Amino acid sequence: MQNKLRHLGVILDGNRRWAKQRNLNPWEGYKKGAENLANFLEWCKELKIKELTLYAFSLKNFERDKAEVKFLFQLFKLWFLKILKEKRIDEDKVRVRFIGRIKLFPKEIYELMKKIMEKTKNYNNYRLNFCMAYDGRAEIVDAVNKILKSKVNKIEEKDFSKNLYLDSEPDLIIRTSGEKRISGFLPWQSSYSEFYFTEKHWPEFSKQDLIKAIEDFESRERRFGK
Repeated sequence: MQNKLRHLGVILDGNRRWAKQRNLNPWEGYKKGAENLANFLEWCKELKIKELTLYAFSLKNFERDKAEVKFLFQLFKLWFLKILKEKRIDEDKVRVRFIGRIKLFPKEIYELMKKIMEKTKNYNNYRLNFCMAYDGRAEIVDAVNKILKSKVNKIEEKDFSKNLYLDSEPDLIIRTSGEKRISGFLPWQSSYSEFYFTEKHWPEFSKQDLIKAIEDFESRERRFGK
């Protein structure tokens, strides 16, 4: 039986390396990566992928060069303003979520995220999740603290899952740029996810690369520990 890809996770890696290979500054890599993301979202819709979770900005990314982080914040602001005005989000009924410790972002960006989530909260044809100020261990710690506040006597696995940032599990996780690790991306939710690693840097990841990853996923036998 062919595997059906419903939920795809992607670790968007290699923007800076792509720029370095071309003797460009890191900003050019981020700009190109953002352009490719716009294309990627269209490809996913064409391929009928209903849920997409993107690792866009980790907690550790705050520690990068200040000028680089400032540029990324400007890029996020432009992206989120575009999402707010994008008619296709409403037409396609895309629920957009930002998961992570998003209050750490500058107020202007945080408020934009909240506006987008409020505007799309009742949409359910597609789901688009951005992992922002995200770390898998932090997610688990935050879930535990949430549960402790509820003063429960016993924690069941299903109850723990409900207290995470993200309550769904990716079927497939793609990581670009040659790294073969998850870097704290959805450690709880990815327990039975399939993984696909590619040498391609994110800005050069193509529709054909996506199709190749999906075909590889569909050819696998998934046992789920059985």
